[in-house]
Amino acid sequence: MKKGTNRKLRIIPLGGLEQIGMNITAFEYEDSIVVVDCGLAFPEDDMLGIDLVIPDVTYLKDNIEKVKGFVITHGHEDHIGALPYILKDLNLPIYATKLTMGIIENKLKEHNLMRSTRRKVVQHGQSINLGKFRIEFIKTNHSIQDASALAIYSPAGIVVHTGDFKVDYTPVFGDAIDLQRFGEIGKKGVLALMSDSTNAERKGFTQSEKTVGITFDHIFAEHQNRRIIIATFASNVDRVQQIINSAYKYGRKVVVEGRSMVNIISTASELGYLNVPEHTLIEIDEMRNYPPEKMVLITTGSQGESMAALSRMAADVHRKVSIQPNDTIIFSSNPIPGNEKSVSRVINELSAKGANVIFQDAHVSGHACQEELKLIYSLVRPKYAIPVHGEYRHLKANSEIAMSLGIPKENVFILQSGDVLELSDDSAKVADKVHTGAILVDGLGVGDVGNIVLRDRQHLAQDGIIIVVMTLEKGTNRLLAGPDIVSRGFVYVRESEGLMEEARQVVSDVLDKCLSGRYVDWNRIKMSIRDGMNDYIWKKTKRRPMIIPIIMDVEV
Repeated sequence: MKKGTNRKLRIIPLGGLEQIGMNITAFEYEDSIVVVDCGLAFPEDDMLGIDLVIPDVTYLKDNIEKVKGFVITHGHEDHIGALPYILKDLNLPIYATKLTMGIIENKLKEHNLMRSTRRKVVQHGQSINLGKFRIEFIKTNHSIQDASALAIYSPAGIVVHTGDFKVDYTPVFGDAIDLQRFGEIGKKGVLALMSDSTNAERKGFTQSEKTVGITFDHIFAEHQNRRIIIATFASNVDRVQQIINSAYKYGRKVVVEGRSMVNIISTASELGYLNVPEHTLIEIDEMRNYPPEKMVLITTGSQGESMAALSRMAADVHRKVSIQPNDTIIFSSNPIPGNEKSVSRVINELSAKGANVIFQDAHVSGHACQEELKLIYSLVRPKYAIPVHGEYRHLKANSEIAMSLGIPKENVFILQSGDVLELSDDSAKVADKVHTGAILVDGLGVGDVGNIVLRDRQHLAQDGIIIVVMTLEKGTNRLLAGPDIVSRGFVYVRESEGLMEEARQVVSDVLDKCLSGRYVDWNRIKMSIRDGMNDYIWKKTKRRPMIIPIIMDVEV
C-alpha cells in the first residue's frame, strides 16, 4: 500500500489506559473504523455491589456505518469480556484465532448471541481486509495460547499492536513468537508501535512457562503423601497442561473445580490445545473413591475472589471439598495490583486450617519485561511509540525504554482514554478528544447504576439509614399515627433507646410547627424533618445517616 502524505490515521483508545483492564482501541482512516479488543474491568473497592465495568462505546455507535468489526488479540477477560454486552448494541463481525474464538463463543452462547453474531477464525500469518485496512495476525506468546500481535496496514502507514505478549522460546504448546515476522515488517518501515507495558518496570527477561512445569515436578516429588490443590488463572491453559503432566507422571487423578476453569478447559480440550491422558480427569463426585495423596485439584480463586472455589474452601462453605491439615496448596499466580489483601486473607485462612501453602516460584508472568520490549522495538524500529496496556507508571516506564533506544521524546505518546492521535508520515499530534467512560454492570442491569446510585450506596455503607414514618388524616392533616423511627446500619436500636426517643421528640416538634400553619406543603414537612433530624443526629453522634421521611394519608 502506498503511503499518503497528507491523509491521517486516527488512533482512539476508548479504554485500557491508566488501568489494567477494559482494553479497546479504534483505528480510523477516512470511512473505515476497525476496533481492536473489547474488554471489561473488574470493579474498584468503592464500586459497591458492581459486578463488572465495561467501556462506553458511544463513539462507535455514533459512527456505526464506518465500523467494520472487532479484531481480537487473545482470549483474556480484559480483552474480550465486554463483547456480549456491546454486541447487543453493535452487531459487528468478530475476527480472532481459534482458541480465542472458542472462548468468545462460550460467552455468546450464555447471552444467546451465537446466531446473530458473524465470526471468522483467522490463523497466524493470515491477513483480513476490512475497509481501508488490512490486518495481519502475528504469532506471539502469552499466558493463554493463540495470542496475536496485529500489523495494521493503512494508506497512512503500518501500525504494529503487540497485544499482551512475552518472548518465550520454549513454550509449552505450539511455536515460539514469530520474531522473524516482526523484523520483516520493521524493514518495510513502521509508522507506530503500540506495545504492552504491564512489566515495563521489571528488568531482564520474563522466564519461560516451561520453568513452572519444572517447579511443579519438584513440588509433586516432595509431597507424594499429601493431597495437592493448585489455584491458577482459568485461562492459563499451558499451566493446566503442566499440572496434568505432573499429575500423570506421579499417578494422580485430576479434578477441575470452578465454573470458568471447567468452561475453558473443556473448550481447550475440544479444540486440541490441551492433551489429557485417558482416565486422568475425574468428576468432583468421584473424589471419594481415591485416597487424598492420589488427588490433584485445579481450582479458580488465585486472586482471593470471594465467590471463587478456593475462597469457598478456605471459608468452609464449599459443598464438596473441605481443607484438611495435610493438604498442600499452591498459588500459581501473582496477585493483580489491588488484590493483595484478598489473597493474603485466603492464605491466612488456609494456613490456620493446617494446610501447607506455597506461593513462591510457582508462577511466571505472561508479559514482556524490559529486555523483551527492547527486542521488539529494535526489530520493528517504529517512527512513533505509543505505550498501551497499563497504569500510568507502566506506560511511563515503557516510554522511557523507547527513548533509551533512540526514539525522540516528541515521537513518544502516552495517551489517555478518549484521546484522538492523528498520525501521518510527517506529523503526529493529539488532535481531539472523544467521549469515553465506564458503564457499570450490576446483575442483569447494564448502565442503570450511575454515579448518583454509587454515591447513595457509599453513603449507606458509611452512615446507614433512618426512615421516619407518620400517618396524616386526608383533608385535615391531623396526625393519626407516628412519628415512628426505623434505622438500619446507624445504631443498634435496643442499646440506643434514649437517642431514638429524643429523635422522635425532635420530629414531633418539627411536625407540630409545620402542621400549625394554614398551608401544609408535604415537601416542606419532609424537608423540615430531614433538616431537624440531621442537625440533632450530627450534634449527638457526628454522623450523617441518610434520612427518608415517609408520610401516608388516610381517610377516616
